[in-house]
Amino acid sequence: MSTPPSSRSPLLSAIAACLALSFAASAGADPSCESGAAAAKLQAIAGTEGAAATAEAAAAGRPGDAGAGSARAAEHAPGDAPAAAATPVAPEGMVWIPGGEFEMGALDDDTHARPDERPRHRVRVDGFFMDATEVTNRQFAKFVEATGYRTTAERRVEWEQIKKDLPEGTEKPPDDAFDPGALVFTPEQSSGDLRRNDWWSWRKAADWRHPRGPGSSIEGMEDHPVVDMSWDDAQAYAKWAGKRLPTEAEWEYAARGGVPGKLQPWGDEPPAEGRPKANTWDGVFPGSNTKRDGFEFTSPVRSYPPNRFGLHDMAGNVWEWCSDWYRFDTYAMRADKAPIVNPQGPADSYDPDEPHAAKRVQRGGSFLCSVSYCSSYRSSARMKTTPDTGLSHTGFRCARSLPAPAVSPAVEAGKPG
Repeated sequence: MSTPPSSRSPLLSAIAACLALSFAASAGADPSCESGAAAAKLQAIAGTEGAAATAEAAAAGRPGDAGAGSARAAEHAPGDAPAAAATPVAPEGMVWIPGGEFEMGALDDDTHARPDERPRHRVRVDGFFMDATEVTNRQFAKFVEATGYRTTAERRVEWEQIKKDLPEGTEKPPDDAFDPGALVFTPEQSSGDLRRNDWWSWRKAADWRHPRGPGSSIEGMEDHPVVDMSWDDAQAYAKWAGKRLPTEAEWEYAARGGVPGKLQPWGDEPPAEGRPKANTWDGVFPGSNTKRDGFEFTSPVRSYPPNRFGLHDMAGNVWEWCSDWYRFDTYAMRADKAPIVNPQGPADSYDPDEPHAAKRVQRGGSFLCSVSYCSSYRSSARMKTTPDTGLSHTGFRCARSLPAPAVSPAVEAGKPG
C-alpha cells in the first residue's frame, strides 16, 4: 500500500489544485482535500500560506479550544442494555438498525489501519433508523424545490467574515475570487506523486447540479448520490426531512451489519477479488482506473448488494458525513470507560496535522478509495474534514431516533424520498 510521506508536506504542495495541507502518513488520509472550500479559494488567489490556515478555521468555525488536552469526550456513562422490543416499522427509504454492543475501531490484524482508528473499544448503541442508501440527487432536488436552499458551493465567500482571522495586512483578493465553486477531482492533471495530492482543481460554478463544473449536469443521474455536500448542507437537509446525521458510532455499528471481526461491510474478501462489491477505485490511483466495478465516478445507489442490515454503499461511492466533531484521540479517551453507551463524539475538534481547523467526521470511503492508496472502504476507517468542505466525492445519509417526529417540514411539503 502506498502512503503519503512520513512528515507533513508544506501548504504550497498542490497549491493550484487543493491549496491546503496534504495528508500526513500519520493521518493516512484518503485522496481527499481537507481544506474548506472558502479557504482553498482564497489561497488560490492570494497565494499566502497563512491565509489558507486561518481562513479555513474562520470558515469552519471553532467549537472551542482545540488544544490536545482541552477536550473530554461528551459520552454517556455505561447503562443497562436496551430492552428487547418488536421491530419498529421503518419510514419509507429507511431500515431499522437494532441496538447492540460491538467493538469499535480497527481489527488487530488490520495492516491498513491508521492511528486514529485505535484502540479498539466496546460501544453500545440503541436501535435507530438509517437511510438504506445515500441521499440521492432526486431527493435533494425535492428539498431544494421545497425550501429554496442554496448549498455552500452555491454561495459567495464573504470577505468581511473571513478577514477577521487572516494575518493583519492580508490584501483582499479580486472580487471574482469569491464567486461560488467547489473542488473537482481531475486525475488528468495529477503528477502521479501521492505526496503531492494534486488531483483536485478549483472550478467556479461547480456544485451539486454541476459536479464536474460548468457544462456538466446530473441529467440521467437522479439516483446517484448527491455530491459537493458540506456538513452544513447535510444538516439542513436532515432537519427538513425530520431526520439527523448518524453519530460515528452508529455509522460504524450499522456498517458492520451485526457481523463482528470483518474488515469491510461485505466481509474480508479484498475488493479486487470476486464480484464487484462496492464502487471503489480499480487500479493504481490516481492515474489508472480499470472500472472493473462498472463506474468511473459515482454510481446509482443500490448498484451493489446491501450488508446484513439492508444498507447499500456503506463502503465506497461517496464519503458520508457524521454528526461528531473529529479528534485524533477520541478512542484513546474512551479506552478506560468501555463500554461507552450511545457516544455523541468529543466536545470539540482537534487534528494535530491542522490544529487550527475544526473538523467533522466522515465515514465510508468513496469511488476514489484504492488498495494502492487509502483503503478507506474498511469499516473502521475515519476521515476528518472542515464543515464547509464539499467535494465531488462527498455526500451523506440520514438517521432517525425513536420515537419518530410527528411532523416535519418535509411532511408538509412532500416526502423527500
